[in-house]
Amino acid sequence: MTDRQHPEDRPSTFPWPPVLLIGFVVLGVALGAFVPLGWPAGMLGDLLTGLGLFLIIVALIVDVSAMRTMSAAKTTVLPHRKSDHLVMKGVFRFSRNPIYVANVMLIAGIGLFFGNWWLVLLAPVDGFATQKLAIEREEAHLEARFGKTYRDYKKSVNRWI
Repeated sequence: MTDRQHPEDRPSTFPWPPVLLIGFVVLGVALGAFVPLGWPAGMLGDLLTGLGLFLIIVALIVDVSAMRTMSAAKTTVLPHRKSDHLVMKGVFRFSRNPIYVANVMLIAGIGLFFGNWWLVLLAPVDGFATQKLAIEREEAHLEARFGKTYRDYKKSVNRWI
């Protein structure tokens, strides 16, 4: 945040979460190409691939559901824009940040599906970076905009899951 920006105006001036998602996928693919880590053969490898496909599907379902819920509430999906309404329905009953949970799941799922351990290892790094660069700022923004209603929501729903 800049000195002139107030948390109620917008959480950030840069859309960190999608940039981090793309950046970590690109980094993981590059690392996998240049420094591949072994992948289990046989049934274990097949199970991990299946788990990856499952994570990808669940992540996409969570993403679409969260975006539809936000759209229905007439608030922005863009992480660097001002929230017009506090969304507490749908997948937001289980996580205050379902899209970011889905991003972490998507990176891990892609890694498992394509046999790239680097992506699996980078998934929690994406989560940490997202929390520091986006979530903490978004929380300040939502508290400034919605006050006690947001604080009560924070008490009843976890940040991640």
